[in-house]
Amino acid sequence: MELQFFCPRWGSEDLDWELFFEKARAEGYDGAEVGIGNQANEKELDRVWQLAERYGMKMIAQCYDTGEAGFSRHKALYEAWFRKIEAYPVVKINAQTGRDIFSFEQNRQLIDVAARFAQKTGTAVVHETHRNKALFCAHIGAEYLRKLPDLTITMDLSHWVCVAETFLEDQPEAVQLAIEKAGHLHARVGYSQGPQVPDPRVGEWSHALEAHLNWWDQLVRRKQAAGETITITPEFGPHPYMVYIPGLQKPIADQWAVNAWVMQLLKQRYLDGRAVAL
Repeated sequence: MELQFFCPRWGSEDLDWELFFEKARAEGYDGAEVGIGNQANEKELDRVWQLAERYGMKMIAQCYDTGEAGFSRHKALYEAWFRKIEAYPVVKINAQTGRDIFSFEQNRQLIDVAARFAQKTGTAVVHETHRNKALFCAHIGAEYLRKLPDLTITMDLSHWVCVAETFLEDQPEAVQLAIEKAGHLHARVGYSQGPQVPDPRVGEWSHALEAHLNWWDQLVRRKQAAGETITITPEFGPHPYMVYIPGLQKPIADQWAVNAWVMQLLKQRYLDGRAVAL
């Protein structure tokens, strides 16, 4: 079984790209997941990919900022994003596709845009289970997964937990569909009132961590049985995902350290076999 871990660029935007790749490589990541905005220019992207190659870092490109509420404009931006990224080699594309305010048919049009790109280029596109997007909650996400059997997702159930205000105990079918259709994992731990616990390393959040580990274990078992490579981005984010200490404007935990801790936890769990027999 091969696991590949990707360092999120999100939260490290202040680092020069070369320092970012150097730091991520030293931490033990195999690559980086990088959000590409609609305004990103070719010169900047060329430098990013040249540095990634220099440091031996695989790349996952993330489409995240097509947030337009008008569908025609939204679709045009989404299509333009895929045209922009086509020239750059990636392991896969993580797309925060659609909007929760769009109809099923509108969101399906966007999913079809990604499917045509994947067919043309051979690059997999996985659609993230993200609030505000097409797959924003468990029961709606399950509807898409049932109706569109070729749909593959980035599984980030922290969002579904937050929307449902539960650990999805009453929606097991939706969770199983997500596990079956996942092509990428965002390893972040949510809870009933938010998509990110303040710090998964401390005991008071162990119940939330264990719930997510249970889902991640099932995904890893499925991928192992299928002989597939598993790509994982530990994706604890900066403020406002990471809460501030009141009045101090300082994060309650170190985002980089938390993500590195998640990566090491999963390496030990799945590669060393200390915690989970796969």
